[in-house]
Amino acid sequence: MNSKSLDASAEKIKKISKLLNKEYGERIWRPSGDPLKVLIGTILSQNTSDNNSHQAFRNLKNNFKNWDDIRKAPTKRIEKAIKHGGLARIKAKRIKDILNRIHKDNHNTSLSHLKKMETQKVIEYLKRFKGVGEKTVACVLLFSLGRPIIPVDTHVLRLSRRLGLIPKKTEPKKAHQILQKLVRKNLVYSFHLNLIEHGRKICKAKNPRCDECVLFDLCKAFEKINFLKKGEPSYA
Repeated sequence: MNSKSLDASAEKIKKISKLLNKEYGERIWRPSGDPLKVLIGTILSQNTSDNNSHQAFRNLKNNFKNWDDIRKAPTKRIEKAIKHGGLARIKAKRIKDILNRIHKDNHNTSLSHLKKMETQKVIEYLKRFKGVGEKTVACVLLFSLGRPIIPVDTHVLRLSRRLGLIPKKTEPKKAHQILQKLVRKNLVYSFHLNLIEHGRKICKAKNPRCDECVLFDLCKAFEKINFLKKGEPSYA
Protein backbone atom coordinates (compact mmCIF):
# COMPACT_ATOMS: atom_id res chain seq x y z
CA MET A 1 0.00 0.00 0.00
CA ASN A 2 1.22 3.50 -0.81
CA SER A 3 0.77 6.41 1.58
CA LYS A 4 -2.41 7.58 -0.17
CA SER A 5 -3.99 4.14 0.11
CA LEU A 6 -2.95 3.87 3.76
CA ASP A 7 -4.55 7.21 4.56
CA ALA A 8 -7.78 6.23 2.78
CA SER A 9 -7.91 2.89 4.60
CA ALA A 10 -7.19 4.53 7.95
CA GLU A 11 -10.09 6.93 7.37
CA LYS A 12 -12.32 4.03 6.40
CA ILE A 13 -11.42 2.27 9.66
CA LYS A 14 -12.45 5.38 11.59
CA LYS A 15 -15.87 5.21 9.91
CA ILE A 16 -16.16 1.48 10.57
CA SER A 17 -15.18 1.93 14.20
CA LYS A 18 -17.74 4.70 14.67
CA LEU A 19 -20.54 2.57 13.19
CA LEU A 20 -19.57 -0.45 15.29
CA ASN A 21 -19.37 1.66 18.45
CA LYS A 22 -22.87 2.92 17.76
CA GLU A 23 -24.11 -0.63 17.19
CA TYR A 24 -22.37 -2.45 20.03
CA GLY A 25 -21.08 0.29 22.30
CA GLU A 26 -17.60 1.71 22.65
CA ARG A 27 -15.35 -0.57 24.70
CA ILE A 28 -13.40 1.02 27.52
CA TRP A 29 -9.80 -0.15 27.48
CA ARG A 30 -8.71 -1.16 30.95
CA PRO A 31 -5.74 -3.52 30.53
CA SER A 32 -5.53 -5.89 33.46
CA GLY A 33 -4.67 -9.39 34.39
CA ASP A 34 -1.65 -11.57 34.67
CA PRO A 35 0.26 -11.82 31.35
CA LEU A 36 0.70 -15.56 31.87
CA LYS A 37 -3.05 -15.98 32.43
CA VAL A 38 -3.76 -14.18 29.14
CA LEU A 39 -1.09 -16.22 27.34
CA ILE A 40 -2.42 -19.59 28.50
CA GLY A 41 -6.02 -18.51 27.97
CA THR A 42 -5.27 -17.48 24.39
CA ILE A 43 -3.52 -20.79 23.68
CA LEU A 44 -6.61 -22.60 24.94
CA SER A 45 -8.80 -20.45 22.65
CA GLN A 46 -7.03 -21.62 19.51
CA ASN A 47 -9.28 -23.58 17.09
CA THR A 48 -12.29 -23.70 19.40
CA SER A 49 -15.24 -21.65 20.61
CA ASP A 50 -15.13 -19.14 23.46
CA ASN A 51 -17.39 -21.31 25.60
CA ASN A 52 -15.15 -24.34 25.18
CA SER A 53 -11.92 -22.43 25.82
CA HIS A 54 -13.35 -20.69 28.90
CA GLN A 55 -14.50 -24.03 30.29
CA ALA A 56 -11.06 -25.52 29.64
CA PHE A 57 -9.39 -22.61 31.43
CA ARG A 58 -11.73 -22.91 34.43
CA ASN A 59 -11.06 -26.63 34.65
CA LEU A 60 -7.32 -26.02 34.48
CA LYS A 61 -7.44 -23.52 37.33
CA ASN A 62 -9.79 -25.69 39.40
CA ASN A 63 -7.61 -28.78 39.06
CA PHE A 64 -4.32 -27.17 40.04
CA LYS A 65 -3.20 -24.86 42.85
CA ASN A 66 -1.11 -22.53 40.73
CA TRP A 67 1.00 -22.27 37.57
CA ASP A 68 3.92 -24.09 39.13
CA ASP A 69 1.64 -26.96 40.10
CA ILE A 70 0.61 -27.20 36.45
CA ARG A 71 4.25 -27.06 35.35
CA LYS A 72 5.14 -30.04 37.54
CA ALA A 73 2.09 -32.09 36.63
CA PRO A 74 2.14 -34.97 34.13
CA THR A 75 1.10 -33.84 30.67
CA LYS A 76 -1.76 -36.37 30.68
CA ARG A 77 -3.27 -34.70 33.75
CA ILE A 78 -3.14 -31.28 32.08
CA GLU A 79 -4.64 -32.80 28.94
CA LYS A 80 -7.55 -34.24 30.91
CA ALA A 81 -8.24 -30.87 32.55
CA ILE A 82 -8.41 -28.95 29.27
CA LYS A 83 -10.19 -31.53 27.10
CA HIS A 84 -13.19 -29.22 26.60
CA GLY A 85 -11.00 -26.87 24.57
CA GLY A 86 -10.13 -29.37 21.84
CA LEU A 87 -6.64 -30.36 20.67
CA ALA A 88 -5.99 -31.13 24.32
CA ARG A 89 -2.89 -33.28 23.75
CA ILE A 90 -1.16 -30.60 21.68
CA LYS A 91 -2.17 -27.73 23.95
CA ALA A 92 -1.25 -29.59 27.14
CA LYS A 93 2.28 -30.21 25.90
CA ARG A 94 2.66 -26.61 24.76
CA ILE A 95 1.44 -25.25 28.08
CA LYS A 96 3.80 -27.49 30.04
CA ASP A 97 6.75 -26.64 27.77
CA ILE A 98 6.03 -22.91 28.06
CA LEU A 99 5.81 -23.06 31.85
CA ASN A 100 9.06 -25.02 32.02
CA ARG A 101 10.79 -22.51 29.75
CA ILE A 102 9.54 -19.56 31.81
CA HIS A 103 10.71 -21.24 34.99
CA LYS A 104 14.10 -21.94 33.48
CA ASP A 105 14.47 -18.33 32.35
CA ASN A 106 13.20 -16.63 35.51
CA HIS A 107 13.35 -19.25 38.29
CA ASN A 108 9.60 -18.82 38.73
CA THR A 109 6.39 -19.23 36.73
CA SER A 110 5.58 -15.58 36.18
CA LEU A 111 5.65 -13.19 33.26
CA SER A 112 5.35 -10.05 35.38
CA HIS A 113 8.76 -8.93 34.11
CA LEU A 114 7.20 -8.33 30.69
CA LYS A 115 5.47 -5.22 32.04
CA LYS A 116 8.81 -3.38 32.10
CA MET A 117 10.03 -4.59 28.73
CA GLU A 118 9.79 -2.69 25.45
CA THR A 119 7.05 -3.95 23.14
CA GLN A 120 9.45 -5.37 20.54
CA LYS A 121 11.37 -7.22 23.25
CA VAL A 122 8.12 -8.72 24.55
CA ILE A 123 7.23 -9.86 21.02
CA GLU A 124 10.64 -11.48 20.56
CA TYR A 125 10.46 -13.19 23.94
CA LEU A 126 6.96 -14.65 23.51
CA LYS A 127 7.57 -15.83 19.95
CA ARG A 128 10.24 -18.19 21.20
CA PHE A 129 7.49 -20.42 22.58
CA LYS A 130 6.10 -23.08 20.26
CA GLY A 131 2.47 -22.44 19.39
CA VAL A 132 2.67 -18.73 20.15
CA GLY A 133 2.07 -16.68 17.02
CA GLU A 134 1.12 -13.13 16.09
CA LYS A 135 -2.41 -13.24 17.49
CA THR A 136 -1.42 -14.77 20.83
CA VAL A 137 1.38 -12.26 21.34
CA ALA A 138 -0.94 -9.40 20.44
CA CYS A 139 -3.54 -10.59 22.97
CA VAL A 140 -0.97 -10.52 25.78
CA LEU A 141 0.18 -7.06 24.72
CA LEU A 142 -3.31 -5.59 24.36
CA PHE A 143 -5.27 -7.19 27.17
CA SER A 144 -2.61 -7.51 29.85
CA LEU A 145 0.23 -5.12 29.13
CA GLY A 146 -1.74 -2.17 27.78
CA ARG A 147 0.05 -1.93 24.44
CA PRO A 148 -2.10 -0.90 21.42
CA ILE A 149 -1.32 -3.97 19.30
CA ILE A 150 -4.27 -5.42 17.39
CA PRO A 151 -4.84 -9.19 17.52
CA VAL A 152 -6.06 -10.64 14.23
CA ASP A 153 -8.26 -13.65 14.87
CA THR A 154 -10.42 -15.45 12.31
CA HIS A 155 -13.22 -12.87 12.56
CA VAL A 156 -10.95 -9.84 12.25
CA LEU A 157 -9.18 -11.44 9.28
CA ARG A 158 -12.41 -12.35 7.49
CA LEU A 159 -14.06 -8.96 7.98
CA SER A 160 -10.91 -7.03 7.08
CA ARG A 161 -10.78 -8.91 3.79
CA ARG A 162 -14.47 -8.39 3.06
CA LEU A 163 -14.32 -4.70 3.91
CA GLY A 164 -11.35 -4.22 1.62
CA LEU A 165 -8.97 -3.18 4.40
CA ILE A 166 -6.53 -5.85 3.29
CA PRO A 167 -6.23 -7.85 0.03
CA LYS A 168 -8.49 -10.92 -0.18
CA LYS A 169 -5.70 -13.48 0.06
CA THR A 170 -3.71 -11.76 2.82
CA GLU A 171 -2.27 -14.27 5.30
CA PRO A 172 -2.74 -13.68 9.06
CA LYS A 173 0.87 -12.58 9.69
CA LYS A 174 0.73 -9.98 6.92
CA ALA A 175 -2.72 -8.89 8.08
CA HIS A 176 -1.26 -8.11 11.51
CA GLN A 177 1.37 -5.91 9.92
CA ILE A 178 -1.07 -4.04 7.69
CA LEU A 179 -3.77 -3.47 10.30
CA GLN A 180 -1.23 -2.36 12.88
CA LYS A 181 -0.31 0.48 10.54
CA LEU A 182 -3.92 1.34 9.72
CA VAL A 183 -5.76 1.24 13.06
CA ARG A 184 -5.07 4.26 15.24
CA LYS A 185 -3.89 3.48 18.74
CA ASN A 186 -6.96 4.94 20.43
CA LEU A 187 -9.22 2.75 18.25
CA VAL A 188 -7.41 -0.59 18.55
CA TYR A 189 -9.22 -2.01 21.59
CA SER A 190 -12.81 -1.15 20.69
CA PHE A 191 -12.28 -1.83 16.97
CA HIS A 192 -10.88 -5.28 17.68
CA LEU A 193 -13.65 -6.38 20.05
CA ASN A 194 -16.51 -4.90 18.04
CA LEU A 195 -15.23 -6.39 14.79
CA ILE A 196 -15.24 -9.80 16.48
CA GLU A 197 -18.78 -9.31 17.78
CA HIS A 198 -19.96 -8.20 14.35
CA GLY A 199 -18.30 -11.27 12.83
CA ARG A 200 -20.11 -13.56 15.23
CA LYS A 201 -23.53 -11.98 14.93
CA ILE A 202 -23.77 -10.59 11.40
CA CYS A 203 -20.78 -11.06 9.10
CA LYS A 204 -20.51 -14.81 9.58
CA ALA A 205 -18.22 -17.05 7.57
CA LYS A 206 -21.25 -18.70 5.98
CA ASN A 207 -24.56 -17.01 5.26
CA PRO A 208 -23.63 -13.51 6.42
CA ARG A 209 -26.66 -11.39 7.31
CA CYS A 210 -25.81 -8.60 4.87
CA ASP A 211 -29.31 -7.12 4.94
CA GLU A 212 -28.79 -6.32 8.65
CA CYS A 213 -25.21 -5.07 8.36
CA VAL A 214 -24.40 -1.53 9.54
CA LEU A 215 -21.25 -1.71 7.41
CA PHE A 216 -23.16 -2.50 4.20
CA ASP A 217 -22.21 0.73 2.43
CA LEU A 218 -18.52 0.23 3.23
CA CYS A 219 -18.33 -3.44 2.26
CA LYS A 220 -16.55 -4.62 -0.88
CA ALA A 221 -17.19 -8.33 -0.54
CA PHE A 222 -20.05 -8.64 -2.96
CA GLU A 223 -21.81 -7.08 -5.92
CA LYS A 224 -24.47 -4.95 -4.33
CA ILE A 225 -26.60 -4.75 -7.44
CA ASN A 226 -27.03 -8.52 -7.42
CA PHE A 227 -27.66 -8.48 -3.69
CA LEU A 228 -30.37 -5.86 -3.98
CA LYS A 229 -32.01 -7.71 -6.87
CA LYS A 230 -31.76 -11.25 -5.60
CA GLY A 231 -31.06 -10.97 -1.90
CA GLU A 232 -28.16 -13.40 -2.34
CA PRO A 233 -24.78 -11.69 -1.91
CA SER A 234 -21.65 -13.10 -3.51
CA TYR A 235 -19.25 -12.68 -0.63
CA ALA A 236 -15.53 -13.32 -0.12
